[in-house]
Amino acid sequence: MITDTFDKTTQETLKSLEKTQHDFWNISRTTAEFLYDFIVDAKVKNALEVGTSNGYSGIWLGKALQKTGGKLLTIEFYDKRIVLAQENFAKCGVSDVITIKQGKAEAILEHLPEDYKIDFAFIDANKKLYINFFHLIDPHLNVGGYIACDNVISHAAKVQPFLEDIAQNPNYENVVLPLPAGLSLAKKIR
Repeated sequence: MITDTFDKTTQETLKSLEKTQHDFWNISRTTAEFLYDFIVDAKVKNALEVGTSNGYSGIWLGKALQKTGGKLLTIEFYDKRIVLAQENFAKCGVSDVITIKQGKAEAILEHLPEDYKIDFAFIDANKKLYINFFHLIDPHLNVGGYIACDNVISHAAKVQPFLEDIAQNPNYENVVLPLPAGLSLAKKIR
């Protein structure tokens, strides 16, 4: 089990956050473990997360990025969630690899520097806006990089425009993985 390699405080924090999974719309542990392994295996250096919430997924991403020598930029709109996330990142020792930006994700993504490049993006925010997030992230995603989106089965109708758009995009190969809630994983091939 991955968490066996984590310190006791991190293990306890993750278990505690899993009890409030539905309150904070967090990903499942199964999805978190998949993303952790994926980031480590892909040797991701620069990652982006849309939807910090209380920091549950960010802890997993941060732990993986500590192994690869990478960094995470995570975006959250709500003040109270940012405070919780910061506390949880500090408890789990990942604050050094995570930067939180507060505001509307679309506005932050629109104003990323032109030369800002990422290897991996994880989207778990407003499902209807996935298509917008995708188009704003695309110019910053390196060829060979990935975009992962949660809830594509549990919220199929809301994310359908995104799934149709990415399926028709010749620059991407996309697969929907049968993880809890469904995870879309798209690779930028050109």
